Amino acid sequence: MIRPIIIKALEEDIGHGDITSSAIIRDGLEAKGLIIAKEDFVLAGIGVASECFKTLDPEIIFKERFGDGNKVKARKVIAEVKGNAQTILMAERVALNFLQRLSGIATLTSKYVEKIKGTKAKIVDTRKTTPGLRVLEKYAVRMGGGFNHRFGLYDAVLIKDNHIELSGSIKKAVENVKGKTSHTTRIEVEARSLKEVKDALQSGVDIIMLDNMDLETTKKAVKLIQGKALIEASGNINLDNVREMAKTGVDLISIGAITHSAPAVDISLEIKPL
Repeated sequence: MIRPIIIKALEEDIGHGDITSSAIIRDGLEAKGLIIAKEDFVLAGIGVASECFKTLDPEIIFKERFGDGNKVKARKVIAEVKGNAQTILMAERVALNFLQRLSGIATLTSKYVEKIKGTKAKIVDTRKTTPGLRVLEKYAVRMGGGFNHRFGLYDAVLIKDNHIELSGSIKKAVENVKGKTSHTTRIEVEARSLKEVKDALQSGVDIIMLDNMDLETTKKAVKLIQGKALIEASGNINLDNVREMAKTGVDLISIGAITHSAPAVDISLEIKPL
């Protein structure tokens, strides 16, 4: 599943060849490259980076100095890569793009996880991912200490506002789902008000998502639910208020920003001939 992503990324960047490197660097020149952290971050995607080089040349030697999930300090060498100089340069940008993007997600996720430490809440991701990269971005969330929500429309039921609008009510939407899915499938419903929380409870759902509720309303909803369903808070939650939201007693806090708005970290590759 990951290899086709890497191949597509390499094809996009290399096309019919690296015309700059092939014109400047003699064939057969061997080189050593160091992948270096330019800031502090949580690493994710080191295996993907390795595969970028080895996809072009299986003879490339890639040595990791840090593993995914490790905290890396600025100026530390993350990995060494040895082999054909032209190959190293052809894979460089794609490998770094994956590393910078995935490490950025892991790093932002870790900041949210650190903020809620000591509470029972878990930080979970959403489907707000880069098209084609979901499996990698959700992996990066786990490397940052977060948890995955559903991977797609196919693996969990989540009844949202548009489903409720088109069905007519939460009750009808839930009845339709229960009539067409296995009894082993958990059902989650998005609730935008305390009334909808009550409707979801009466319908016997397994998870209730509190959508864009402020802290006081969330506290009332938690008290209303009383452990009869898992509680997910979602919407308008950031690093400044996530701890207060976690202290309300919710079980899950979904943060779209950890995948759709995580800033890439700064990583470079420095290369020298052998």
